Amino acid sequence: HAPIHIPGRTPAEIEEVILRVRANNPEWGAKTILKVLENNGYTNLPCIRTANNILQRNGCISETDSQKRKEFLRFQREHCNELWQTDFKGDFLLLDGTRCFPLDIIDDCSRFCLFIDAKEKAGGIIPSLEAAFKQYGLPKAILSDNGGAFAGFKGGYTLFERWLMDLDILPIHGRPLHPQTQGKIERFHRAMNQELLKHYTPKDISDAERVFNDWRNCYNNERPHEALGMKCPSDIYVPSERSYRDQVDKYEYSGKYHVIKVNNWGYVRFDRWQIYLSETMIGDRIEFRPNPSGDTFIACYRNFAIGEFDVHTGKLLHRKIWRL
Repeated sequence: HAPIHIPGRTPAEIEEVILRVRANNPEWGAKTILKVLENNGYTNLPCIRTANNILQRNGCISETDSQKRKEFLRFQREHCNELWQTDFKGDFLLLDGTRCFPLDIIDDCSRFCLFIDAKEKAGGIIPSLEAAFKQYGLPKAILSDNGGAFAGFKGGYTLFERWLMDLDILPIHGRPLHPQTQGKIERFHRAMNQELLKHYTPKDISDAERVFNDWRNCYNNERPHEALGMKCPSDIYVPSERSYRDQVDKYEYSGKYHVIKVNNWGYVRFDRWQIYLSETMIGDRIEFRPNPSGDTFIACYRNFAIGEFDVHTGKLLHRKIWRL
């Protein structure tokens, strides 16, 4: 016969609360569940292996799910607000027959979700970021993909890119066809799918906004992250010291180099070349600097280099943006 008393066995009430947390959050593993319980004052909790056994014994973990987990190398910025990541999650159908296009913004260092905007179409990114800036301040750089709203307007620059540079924020774009460049926000989207949308379909845009805010609060304040040493994003994130202002500061160039105004068609005339720059910069002043390490010149907008051109042909070599 099995012994009536087994020393060291997890109390039934602890097993019950572990299973209850798992039922409410089907995508959370044993490590996350134990940390959440610890944060909520529970003591005498089992080790991770025992908690895993409890989940497995009760049919909460399949063999397929167990084999999916593997260690991988993570890269992240050292400080909060060094880099934010933003992207549209794939759209999905609401119960009222319309579609929702969530725009997500996260901090690279802390994984803190700064904003989830439930949109009726993929656009209008500036008001969403502006709302995040007003609440959390300005980051040093923002990483996005190469979608039309973020990059590549008619071979020039988007209003989004110019607006960020006006605020002294470096716009960065991931390599085309390399989603791993934005691995953290891709992982965030996966968590949203697994922990929220897999289990609940919002009725309409207003309902989507409500459930996104509720889930964001859980993601930031309750759900521990293994990449953060089982801390929550809100334990690490601190707002930026650079506050947002509606009025853009006037920028003065050094006076050492040629400064040319962009005409009404998005072109500048430099030396003997008529160079297309961007229609989004019509009326702006661009500084042209010689490159001391080669036969090229660099077009600069404010304190950012925005393109490099061949000095002999005027041909555009690249449109990469970097901070001077």
